[in-house]
Amino acid sequence: MEAVARCDAERLEVERSRVAPELRERITAPVYSVADRFASWERVVRRMEPGWTSDDFYPISAYENDLDSRDSLEQLMNGHLAEAREGALGRLLSKLDERFVAATEPDPELSLRAWVRPTKARPEAELGVWWKRRPLRDPWD
Repeated sequence: MEAVARCDAERLEVERSRVAPELRERITAPVYSVADRFASWERVVRRMEPGWTSDDFYPISAYENDLDSRDSLEQLMNGHLAEAREGALGRLLSKLDERFVAATEPDPELSLRAWVRPTKARPEAELGVWWKRRPLRDPWD
């Protein structure tokens, strides 16, 4: 929990630094807190799972953003929250990833790459498994 609090405090300062001085003190919690990042990944996973229905519009560009968000969780878990990887947060992330894998299929042809690309350029071999899978059913249809 201490690592999460430190991470969120650092993120809060980054977010505050991007607004006008008169608005800084009004921001009391980071928009991209650790909890929000986990909640976001959980929503993506739930959206991919069989039986999920909604009239919400979900464009393929949102999927790309969601995979980028999963990258940010990986960076957190390998950096600021490295000590949490073996604890509850690591187990939670593993369970969400397992659900994601169950709701997707391998995509060795990278059939979505024309529309879904990581925002940070790096070799394909360095990308997380979430970039190399496609949903069993396309939630953007």
